[in-house]
Amino acid sequence: MNRLVMLLAAWLLCQPLLAQEAPLQVAGAITVNVMQAKHLHDHGALFIDVRAAREWEWGHVEGAIHLDLRGQFAALAHAPWPREIPLVIYCDSEVCLQSALAVEQAVAWGFTRVFYFRGGYFAWQLFDMPSGKGSTGERLAFSSSGP
Repeated sequence: MNRLVMLLAAWLLCQPLLAQEAPLQVAGAITVNVMQAKHLHDHGALFIDVRAAREWEWGHVEGAIHLDLRGQFAALAHAPWPREIPLVIYCDSEVCLQSALAVEQAVAWGFTRVFYFRGGYFAWQLFDMPSGKGSTGERLAFSSSGP
């Protein structure tokens, strides 16, 4: 019985490490909900999905570009895009810290219209918003190959 109590206590203490809630706001960016994100989508904002490739393949915001935070996202720092371009950056949900980290980086790189879609793709799906699957017909913003 004592061993069971110890295991339960250890499990409860580790829970905050497993799922950490993303911040509500990121300095220099505007946090948007799913309806505000849809409005930005309808008006041509560039959506950037920073999740891993496997998650991107399962589904993403229609028309979004995939820049994995642990991979291609760093290329955004040197992109020849105007720094005023509206960027909507997202990952899975409120427990995904990747989008908050990506938003911080985009702001640090001088992008001035950065939107933090904290609800992410799960909220997008919940409201049955336009989605894409796989990479067929999707745009690529950066390529490792030559011009």
